[in-house]
Amino acid sequence: MHLTSFPTVESKYINAKLEEEMDYVMKVVFLGRACRSKANIKNRQPLSAVLVKSAVMPSLKGITDIAADELNVREVKMIEKDDSFISYEIKPQLKTLGPRYGRVLNDIRNFLQNADSKEIVNAVKNGGVYSVELKGVKVELSESDLLINTKSQEGFVAESDGSLTVVLDCELTPELIKEGIVREFVSKIQSLRKESGFEVVDHIRLHVEGRSEIIGLIAVEEVKSDVLCDEFTCEQFDGIVKELDINGEKVVVTISKV
Repeated sequence: MHLTSFPTVESKYINAKLEEEMDYVMKVVFLGRACRSKANIKNRQPLSAVLVKSAVMPSLKGITDIAADELNVREVKMIEKDDSFISYEIKPQLKTLGPRYGRVLNDIRNFLQNADSKEIVNAVKNGGVYSVELKGVKVELSESDLLINTKSQEGFVAESDGSLTVVLDCELTPELIKEGIVREFVSKIQSLRKESGFEVVDHIRLHVEGRSEIIGLIAVEEVKSDVLCDEFTCEQFDGIVKELDINGEKVVVTISKV
């Protein structure tokens, strides 16, 4: 490769609009993954939707599927308000407010505890200022003057970055739980194949012991195809045996090369 010339930049091939949209999608994915982490939900567990609220919403036709795929959700929904999903707890930042408003610091603290937190947060976002008069003193609050803690409503987890808020719908329906079990099982079998020194192209025989409901979920053609299983058998055979935890369900599997 060192004997070839470096490619020259062709500005005409740069799509600034697409770059802006992809940067936006990357931020949504980053916040969505932070929501999963906060909710302690594995990436392999499918979820129904992620909700996105932003002051600036570029045209995302055709690329929201990328965010949905990265976050393992069925749908990305754009919303205008997040009031139904999140609330805020606000405390004063003593480092910045103390030197400026020392004598009314307690009044600021009491005011923030009882004020409309959403109104204040909306006012200070993107460099804005929230003004209030306390005991004859005009107090001006910026985002750096406040410790803002985002609190999610039950069943949702939210993360914010400036004007962008991502809300993850964490409700697990029976259908989503079943799909999560299947994906977890496939992942564990793929890991077991690797641990056992199998080649990527090796086909296997598979035996599973566990609850009949779980076996019914994983003994399907899609799973067999994903793990290159030619034979899913009820009969025990000599092979590599391991107990697996599949989202809280204990199963014992035996695998061998075909």
